[in-house]
Amino acid sequence: MANMTGQHIILLGCGKMGSALLRGWLADSALEADFTIIEPYDDAVAWLPQLDNLRRYSSVSEAASAAVPKADFVLLAVKPQMMADAASDLKSLSHDMTAYLSIAAGLSCDWLSNHLGAEAAILRSMPNTPAAIGKGITALYANMHVRSEQRAFASQLLRAVGVVVDLPNETLMDAVTALSGSGPAYIFHMAEAMAAAGEQLGLPEALAHQLARQTIAGAGALLEQSDEAASTLRETVTSKGGTTAAALSVLQSDNGLHALLMNAMQAAYDRSKELGA
Repeated sequence: MANMTGQHIILLGCGKMGSALLRGWLADSALEADFTIIEPYDDAVAWLPQLDNLRRYSSVSEAASAAVPKADFVLLAVKPQMMADAASDLKSLSHDMTAYLSIAAGLSCDWLSNHLGAEAAILRSMPNTPAAIGKGITALYANMHVRSEQRAFASQLLRAVGVVVDLPNETLMDAVTALSGSGPAYIFHMAEAMAAAGEQLGLPEALAHQLARQTIAGAGALLEQSDEAASTLRETVTSKGGTTAAALSVLQSDNGLHALLMNAMQAAYDRSKELGA
């Protein structure tokens, strides 16, 4: 299917994830669009280039007063706690065929419909922070009012910062949030823990952090490029009776890494549901 072209995209919120997406869009030569950025904080948009197809306002009302074109797509990139107020003001910038793409954790399509209109075309997505370097992965779900070309365009927007996977059921989104949405923080915490353990074993601080950072980065790159399962890659590093096996005997114990991650992801899953409520 050919991509939709000449779209007017409104980005509501230009925090870290909104900025990552916008950078990807501006770098995508195949994307024919103009952009309106609505962001009240100057620091968040200090990086914005001066482009003919890029305008910025501090509020929805300011954009409406400036008579910006009605949006073909609105990316909802504000925090879930701020979404109700932000969404209720958007009707002045929308038309009957506007599609809304949300990256807010926990907020269901039904919740968004209550604020945007019962027949609004709504897409939910959950990107993650590696989107900032084009290495993200985003899960995408569309409600029944989204047309096929709108879904295709939403996928194009999200592919600008990484891989996109389609969800057949919205109920999967809370689990996605717990795994890939929050997942980078688990890896960063593991890097912290490995570096701290290295220091306790006698390594200088800078060296311990360098070793931990590059070990995780290299293992991640190997996992991405290999066709082997993670379990197979783990086994190739593990010699019977060796140092890695000794470490894994602790990590794979009943109270080891698997149990900790299960508990951590359950907490993230439960919090995602609470945000939606």
